[in-house]
Amino acid sequence: MSVLRNGRNDPTTLIGPDHVWRATHTPEGPGVIHVRRVGDNVDITVHGPGGAWLERQSASLLGCNDQSPLIDTPSEAVRNAQRRHRNVRIVRSGTAYHEMIPAVLGQRVTASEAARQWRELSMTYGTKFPEHGIELWSPPDPFTLARLPYYEFHQFGIERRRAETLRVVARHFEHLSSLCHFSGTPSEATNQLTLLPGVGPWTAAVAGFVAFGDADAVAVGDFHLKNMVAYALTGRHRGTDAEMLELLEPFRPHRGRVIRWLSLDGWSAPKHGPRRRNLSIARF
Repeated sequence: MSVLRNGRNDPTTLIGPDHVWRATHTPEGPGVIHVRRVGDNVDITVHGPGGAWLERQSASLLGCNDQSPLIDTPSEAVRNAQRRHRNVRIVRSGTAYHEMIPAVLGQRVTASEAARQWRELSMTYGTKFPEHGIELWSPPDPFTLARLPYYEFHQFGIERRRAETLRVVARHFEHLSSLCHFSGTPSEATNQLTLLPGVGPWTAAVAGFVAFGDADAVAVGDFHLKNMVAYALTGRHRGTDAEMLELLEPFRPHRGRVIRWLSLDGWSAPKHGPRRRNLSIARF
């Protein structure tokens, strides 16, 4: 369930050795779900107006509806990763709005910067839930976010381009919520996200993998992913998006699952050269 968390200090999702707390927005209002492992079973408690909805979605959130295939492949890297991580289920949160906000924030900036902006936005515009001695915040309230002028986002280091996309996502909260019950495949639901202005294949794949349990989602355009896939499958330190897609094609419709296995197995391409410096708009 670690894919539910955006950064180690995500105020919406707390993960411990045997439990998970998550606050989110549902079609029925904000709510909190607490999942606790008890032996071979789990205990689930919910809070808030959206609690009943979260309880109904809990099986999908836990990955209970996911069936991991046994993939026959000549790739030693994939075979080893599959052997060690095949039991890891792909979750389906059903909360596309929740997944879209940090995905949009991840455009054009480092993961640590996006995680910081996600934390600050949630703690500024989200709903606070003090539950059992811990503090959780829901994602930013969609109706508040939709009404903010773009320059209000500058205080968080979010430039106008991402700010406008965030406002588009917030204005389409009801549509995004309805995609939880989309009649098509998870991949088709992910493709629906690209119909929103400012949302490209990378953003849709990042959000769709978690929101819809899209096991075939591939984040084309990711700075590191193409290199990781090339290194794991060919030994080359660098690759292109086109090469990545060609290498992953035999694994369709489980390309996202294979990427997850490789990531869990610790694959990462060697780094070369200095790190890129990013300047925050909040400094200007």
